[in-house]
Amino acid sequence: MNRRDFIRKSICVTAGSIAAGKASRLIQTPVSAFPDSTPVLVVATGTDYPGLVTDALGPLGGMGAFVKPGYRVVVKPNIGWNRAPEYAANTHPEIVRAVVEQVLKAGASRVAVFDRTCNEERLCYHQSGIKAAIETLKDSRVSCDYIDNRKFVEVDIPMGKSIQKWEFYREALEADLYINVPVAKQHGLTKLSLGLKNVMGVLGGSRGKIHHAIGQRLADLNTIIRPDLTIIDATRMLLRNGPAGGNLEDVRIRNTLTASADIVASDAYVSTLFGYQPEDLDTTVAAHRSGLGEMQLDRIKIVTV
Repeated sequence: MNRRDFIRKSICVTAGSIAAGKASRLIQTPVSAFPDSTPVLVVATGTDYPGLVTDALGPLGGMGAFVKPGYRVVVKPNIGWNRAPEYAANTHPEIVRAVVEQVLKAGASRVAVFDRTCNEERLCYHQSGIKAAIETLKDSRVSCDYIDNRKFVEVDIPMGKSIQKWEFYREALEADLYINVPVAKQHGLTKLSLGLKNVMGVLGGSRGKIHHAIGQRLADLNTIIRPDLTIIDATRMLLRNGPAGGNLEDVRIRNTLTASADIVASDAYVSTLFGYQPEDLDTTVAAHRSGLGEMQLDRIKIVTV
């Protein structure tokens, strides 16, 4: 069953309808100790960011293991803030460009990059460097357009425990493949903003209402938008004053990227880079309890490159 068929069978849309390693690696725990269903998380480090993306995807089978020829793909970074890349408020533009380039090489027919920003959208797309980075690809299959508010559709959330209905961006729902590319940063409300939090950028309506019981609500929303691949950008980590930042003293250069098909495993591991344990984050716990992925680190096959 492809992504669109799954969505069509699993949710009810109440407004509109949904259209049809090149480097050596160390496996921290022996592969034989895990069942076949164990999530794999790749942790790659390096200063060559395009190479970092290649290295992170290698142990997962490369981008071709996810993207099939003709797929319509969404690459969803964080472009929420009017900040330059060095402030670590947005996903690094070189990471986004490298992901899109890999998607194109795998044969995608269309790649859409977008985010519903918090600051003025044109400033965010420009200051983040992401729009310019995508445009350097000079490929008609790629778009980095501003959000079109006419494209939000209200969706029932059958598995929702705290929220049962919300508006989602149609392109995110209709994509054959959804790749989640958040930046790793501190957040004043949720402690951290990682993979699960990045769903905010495909939501319509008054997002401030989600802040009540936000851990469970983010988990509920992620039952509708389930990334096929989550790549977390920890090349620069915003340690304080998130999510917008603005002070270079709050940024730590880590040159790290993680990749996994399991969004919960991704958040669980990256939280440890900030000194937390997975159970310290309400969103991670709620998502695990909702069946969205694994949060116990000893049940995740971690591959370091």
